[in-house]
Amino acid sequence: MGTLIALVSACTGLFDGIYDSPDKAPKINANQLAIDASDWHNWYYIDFDSLQMLAEAGDADAFLHARTHFTPYPIPTIKDETQANNQTGIYTYWFDVFGKGLSHNEKRDFKPTAKQPEPPAWSIAIHRDNVRTNGGAVLETNYTSMSQLPQSSTQFMGATFKPDEWTTNEVWVDQSQMANSLIGCQGIHINRALSSWLRLDIPPMPPAFKHNNRVFVVKLNNGKFVALQLESYINPTTGTKCYLTINYRYPY
Repeated sequence: MGTLIALVSACTGLFDGIYDSPDKAPKINANQLAIDASDWHNWYYIDFDSLQMLAEAGDADAFLHARTHFTPYPIPTIKDETQANNQTGIYTYWFDVFGKGLSHNEKRDFKPTAKQPEPPAWSIAIHRDNVRTNGGAVLETNYTSMSQLPQSSTQFMGATFKPDEWTTNEVWVDQSQMANSLIGCQGIHINRALSSWLRLDIPPMPPAFKHNNRVFVVKLNNGKFVALQLESYINPTTGTKCYLTINYRYPY
């Protein structure tokens, strides 16, 4: 029982959001985003075309606000029998957190729900350590600095970009049964290549995040490219995990 309590305490400390006042804009440069993606229950959407238009308009305040304030789109968790024949829903998995780790897991339940809501236009979406694209594909480069990138994305035209893939046990939503090693997960497509910029490892205990600082090139569904790099995943003021500072270059 003591071990279970330790797990819950550890996960609460790492997973639950500690939020800054929205009026306190983080200090970022013109080629960065700052997004608090620590909430288990929300996706946050980024549209690089909209950001480009704001940058070209020359309104510095509006541009900063758009790169630091993101509307939460809650993950549906209410049972919806009209979706019973679809894959959309919450999948409950048992994870062997005290033994072989997260890779050893078993599906225990499924609850159909409505589909994930989305804005009319978006490029990528972020939920904690999960990232998905809007019909895009991703290439992980060997570069560890944006300054190392070739001048143009044409350098990568012959490379293999990885599309989003369906998952039922990677987007963690419901921690209400965590004491029994059960987690409710959203069934949804994610991009595993881009999601690899931040990984949660169990063991060890308490859980540990692993940061991959390589630069990723994303081919968007509009044919354009954006270069992305996770600069940091910790709020420098509060220590909150999954508070992401992202370097970007668009269009690339």
